[in-house]
Amino acid sequence: MLVSLLQVQNVSQSLEVVDLRTSRDLQYVRESEALLKGVDGRLHSYVDNPRSVTPKSLQELKGQMSQLRPLLSVVDQYRVDVQSLGVLRSELQNLSLVLTSIQELVGAYDYEELQQRVLLLESRLHGCMNKLGCGRLTTVSSPITVRASGSRFGSWMMDAMIPSSDSRVWSMDGYYKGRRVLEFRTMADFTKGQNFVQHLLPQPWAGTGHVVYNGSLYYNKHQSNILVQYHLRSRSVLLQRSLSGAGYNNTFPYSWGGSSDIDLMADEMGLWAVYTSIPNAGNIMVSRMDPNTLEVVRSWDTGFPKRSAGEAFMICGTLYVTNSHLAGAKVHFAYHTNTSTYEYTDIPFHNQYSHISMMDYNPRERALFTWNNGHQVLYNVTLFHVIRSDG
Repeated sequence: MLVSLLQVQNVSQSLEVVDLRTSRDLQYVRESEALLKGVDGRLHSYVDNPRSVTPKSLQELKGQMSQLRPLLSVVDQYRVDVQSLGVLRSELQNLSLVLTSIQELVGAYDYEELQQRVLLLESRLHGCMNKLGCGRLTTVSSPITVRASGSRFGSWMMDAMIPSSDSRVWSMDGYYKGRRVLEFRTMADFTKGQNFVQHLLPQPWAGTGHVVYNGSLYYNKHQSNILVQYHLRSRSVLLQRSLSGAGYNNTFPYSWGGSSDIDLMADEMGLWAVYTSIPNAGNIMVSRMDPNTLEVVRSWDTGFPKRSAGEAFMICGTLYVTNSHLAGAKVHFAYHTNTSTYEYTDIPFHNQYSHISMMDYNPRERALFTWNNGHQVLYNVTLFHVIRSDG
């Protein structure tokens, strides 16, 4: 009974996170809709009074309308999805009250039917998140400095599993032979540097490309291409497996070096490894990994030289590569695994402290976590959504 109640509470918390993010995105799309209506009004006025505009400016306005017009259908779909989220929240609240009342009055009982309902609600929640969570990166916000701590190089993260009510933060200082992982209870505790415990890993790590996914820390073992899964609650290694052919020990790092040969990351689609090998001539390989076995599910050769990349991260199955780890950086290359195609992009972001040694996307927070010259920095991202309709 208590397990069922906790499940409902966890789903409810996750739903609140989705609702918050959806409201934020909806506001962005509403602003785009207002812009479209404004441009549309101007265009009509120019059409009614052709003498007030030149042919060149009229053509420019028509081009702007053509680019913005698809946002209208996105807005309509968002309105439907927001209503669905409201219904789900109401159902979860009612179910939580029922379960609490039964637990207090009756005690142990067979709640299989209620558990099935919880599972159904979780499935529906996953469906909403899959529809609302994915999109193509369009902008990166101004940097938000969370804390200044540690050395010049390092990594920090939250659990990237969706949905998750786990608010812990982990910090790993340095890139060479480190074993000490600090676990903070909340983001507020991390900001203040308080309420933390220490994990001492049985094997040292290499680089800064670590990720926490579904309660486990995944990292690259020092001076090897072995991947390690360390379970954080039990403080034990669950799995070790070699990433066949992957370079290590500064054979194929990012441009900043630091044994960053193997970069593990997670997005809405799951767990990924970004690396390269001699047969691939140093070009970035993207492999989707099975988090339970650390076996490669599928791989893609992006054709982009890894040593020319400053850092990289995955969003919705797309690899985004920055052109530098220094000042003036921008996201300038994207590889889409769903179509096995690439494109060059021009998405600038402010590299405030001039030396990024870790940059990873967290799909639950919809933010980029970066370690920038001894500063832990967040960037919010804006995604252009293509809403799927399943009939």
